[in-house]
Amino acid sequence: MIAIFGSGETSPAMTSVHQELIARVSDPQLNAVLLDTPFGFQENADEIATRTIAYFREHVGCEIRLASYRHGGRATALEFEQFLSRLGDANYVFAGPGSPTYALRHWHDGAVRERLRAKLRQGGCVAFASAAAIGLGAYALPVYEIYKVGADPSWTEGLDLLGEVGVRCAVIPHYDNREGGTHDTRFCYMGEPRLRLLESMLPEDVLILGVDEYTACIIDFEAQSVTVRGRGGVTVRRRGIDRRWQRTTFALSELSHPQVAPAAVPDSASGRPEPDGTAVSPMLEQAREWGAQGRDALDRRDVDGVVAAILETENVLNAWAADLVGTDERDRVRAEMRNLVVRLGDLVRGGGREGVREYVAPLIDVLLSLRGEARREQRFKDADRLRAILAQCGVEVQDTPSGTAWSLQSQN
Repeated sequence: MIAIFGSGETSPAMTSVHQELIARVSDPQLNAVLLDTPFGFQENADEIATRTIAYFREHVGCEIRLASYRHGGRATALEFEQFLSRLGDANYVFAGPGSPTYALRHWHDGAVRERLRAKLRQGGCVAFASAAAIGLGAYALPVYEIYKVGADPSWTEGLDLLGEVGVRCAVIPHYDNREGGTHDTRFCYMGEPRLRLLESMLPEDVLILGVDEYTACIIDFEAQSVTVRGRGGVTVRRRGIDRRWQRTTFALSELSHPQVAPAAVPDSASGRPEPDGTAVSPMLEQAREWGAQGRDALDRRDVDGVVAAILETENVLNAWAADLVGTDERDRVRAEMRNLVVRLGDLVRGGGREGVREYVAPLIDVLLSLRGEARREQRFKDADRLRAILAQCGVEVQDTPSGTAWSLQSQN
């Protein structure tokens, strides 16, 4: 298997994905390794490695060893062979943040590529995220050189690991990024104009495979399937035309030989009418769609789906904020979210306390993580709103000197 994480690879939202992948490759036992090459140039490389190992131990519930190879020019022949040995023996290989071009420069040796390819033939899993994920395609994006240094748009040679499963592509994580605020940072900070230029430089048979943030694209070569998990989607783009999947499983052939079509857009700003003939805006349509998907996820007891619905409804509010002045649309969108929250509260009240706590813990951890991020960034209104959502779900949050704790409120 190949698992591509668009971002958030060590967040609570992705924990269940790691657990499921690891469970599938752990027969007869797990041998997981962390590759530190992508961030090997950073001064805090030791800290990043320690933090990642702790995440797998404390949240995923398994041990992952470090397969260290931070600089090809400074590693001894013995150190390189030790790295290759650990890589070759592993059945779960994880790599994440850093610089894609740095990693590829030090992985240029054919032995590294061959050992990664062997995972696909022998039943292992290559789980690459963010910077490391960029290296999986035939062509790799020098994102930092372009976005931070000002280099002209270009491609560099990738590992082409996805070529082993018939997908000749360039991988773009952070596909739906919106950190820029006033400027377009979608498509891993490239924006639409630069992406179009980059796309024109690719050979005709190479497509772009975009993976949204907090989203995993799991390619199972044996089952010939692709599964999309998390809050966002996976997009295949060829010559400016997209095909997109969210929270579904589909045939690998659709990825390797996609019949792409333009994304659906509303015919006008008015959207579909209400039964009484009044207009429904595209924003409200989006919110209602996420509300329906969230309720469906609750019925299926799909925690990832519930988390995605809540987060995406918030995204709808943020994305359309400038168009809400003088309308009641914000209240109507919030009503959709409140409906979802009420359903979640019903679930909490309807089950045994221990079973419910175990079930809702992943969702609560995600919301507390978002609340903590908002507090650190002094977005106190957002933090208070997240606490209120939790309270409506029957979750009491306690901020203590040692950290944040939570408990299910006593029930009458």
